[in-house]
Amino acid sequence: MTQVKAKAPKQGLLNIHLTSTISMSLVLFLIGMVFLLLLVAHDTSTYVKENINLSVILEDGVGKQDVKRIENFLTESSFAKSVDYISKADALKDHIANLGENPQDFLGYNPLKASIEVKLHAAYANNDSVTEIEAKLKPFPHINRIIYQKDMVSLVNDNVKKISFILLGLAVVLLFVSIALINNTIRLSLYSNRFLINTMKLVGATPWFIRKPYLMRSMLNGLIAALISILLLGGVVYFVQYEFGISGMMFYSLNFLFVAFIVILSGVFLSAVSSYFAVGKYLRMHSNEMFSM
Repeated sequence: MTQVKAKAPKQGLLNIHLTSTISMSLVLFLIGMVFLLLLVAHDTSTYVKENINLSVILEDGVGKQDVKRIENFLTESSFAKSVDYISKADALKDHIANLGENPQDFLGYNPLKASIEVKLHAAYANNDSVTEIEAKLKPFPHINRIIYQKDMVSLVNDNVKKISFILLGLAVVLLFVSIALINNTIRLSLYSNRFLINTMKLVGATPWFIRKPYLMRSMLNGLIAALISILLLGGVVYFVQYEFGISGMMFYSLNFLFVAFIVILSGVFLSAVSSYFAVGKYLRMHSNEMFSM
């Protein structure tokens, strides 16, 4: 009978720790998912911006030296990620490949113009920067016009801002929820040890001596919960990439490592802080107050 009674509290304590670890892992999983979505939205925005061409359309009869001068200016600039010259003949080939018809057959000449296709760095892929780039290119002769999909860039920027604000708001809410949940979970797990804490205090143990084992155990539980949540995040990323055929471009390894670091830091730090204040609550209580809880 004594052995059965001794096992019962241990089993109950184990269940409390298991429940608290699972609860923390689910909350940390949600936090990690929100941060991962924020990074994916940012990288997707960058990818889209850097793949929208700024087309410098050249006039017919432009000389090679003039073309080279414009190319050199663009290549040496800070805003250009890549610069490609498309001749009239190459433009015609692309037109035929894309539309399946040759306008030269019924017009008798090639109506397409040579161009220099520029992909901008994401930081310059906005309407204000494009206006400045157009002003810098204006002094060059033999430029017919400059084409840039400003409406698409504005749409991308606006949508990314809206999504980022929503995700940031969700992250803040989840952070407060996680703090409250982890704090209450650790308080519940320490509730059964309140008499032990009081006894150690009565025999002269220092507050740090009493706090230390509970802090270490809480931090270990937070680390385990964080590792579980990282495994769940990895499973979600794998499922989205391979089951839905989404390109790996959307999930960079560095982003996942950054999110993993945030999740581990959140799990360990929040567990330690909650445990510190939870033990402090029982350290401040008198012995008679322990029975009235």
